[in-house]
Amino acid sequence: MLSCVPILSPIEPTKVAHLQRLRLISGTANSALAQEVAQSLGSDLTPVLCKRFADGEIYVQVQESIRGCDIFLIQPTCGPVNDSLMELLILIDACRRASARQITAVIPYYGYARADRKTAGRESITAKLVANLVTEAGANRVLALDLHSAQVQGFFDISLDHLHGVPILADYIEKKRLSDVVVVSPDIGGVSRARAFAKRLNDAPLAIVDKRRQAHNQSEVMNVIGDVAGKTAILVDDMIDTAGTISEAAKILRQQGANRIYACATHALFSHPAIERLRASELEEVIVTNTIPIAAANQFPQLKVLSVATLLGEAIFRIHTESSVSSLVS
Repeated sequence: MLSCVPILSPIEPTKVAHLQRLRLISGTANSALAQEVAQSLGSDLTPVLCKRFADGEIYVQVQESIRGCDIFLIQPTCGPVNDSLMELLILIDACRRASARQITAVIPYYGYARADRKTAGRESITAKLVANLVTEAGANRVLALDLHSAQVQGFFDISLDHLHGVPILADYIEKKRLSDVVVVSPDIGGVSRARAFAKRLNDAPLAIVDKRRQAHNQSEVMNVIGDVAGKTAILVDDMIDTAGTISEAAKILRQQGANRIYACATHALFSHPAIERLRASELEEVIVTNTIPIAAANQFPQLKVLSVATLLGEAIFRIHTESSVSSLVS
């Protein structure tokens, strides 16, 4: 049974009984984050057996009754992406067959989100395909964090609550009390995210890095739109994958006269050769969240990891008690 914790609003007496139906289940992709979410709610994770057979097939068994319960499955579809995604689908199916009342897929990082449109002939819109798979597996609802593009929300035919990492990242930057801050979008597509970040920093000025992408995971930075000379530049993006965009953007910001350069991103994919690039970059600090687990080998001196556990825990609590989530989204 859940107990009330300080971050949550007081629980109405009529809802106390309903809290007994809430169950948190974690996949193997980021069990540390799931445990933090459970702690923020004063709860425990429901035990699940998850293993791989010799041929790589995934086996899942929920190890206690969840009949009539509200299930929140916490599983980012991060690397290995296909294994994490398949495990999520099997977990959803297992909970549906165990007669769960409602199943919410909590996906802190939504893989395949970048395949959200056709940029050439005969391509798959994989972000939509994954949304269909999650729905067909039996999820009733999705709770996601910083989807790569807004249109992915429309790919789901079930309810979706979309949270943002900007408040967590911006609050951290604000507490550093940096002077002459300019918020920088590393590309045109991220301007709305950078604008929201700048608004939280007392309407800091905005700059944009104009880039030309040559191929997947490759980009060529061209120039900076806006004044960054003598300022503290805060690069803001939704993810850092191979770090090509961020490191090249930091380089041109330095060339344009920025005194200090920080990078903020919700999702730390850190695919090779990201760590080498970030270590050698002009960045004073790289601030990310724990939506994706970061291996010890991928730690480096400039790295700062912030937790999204309390945010996810609050959203789960509000969804379960049928309270408004809108104040967490804004």
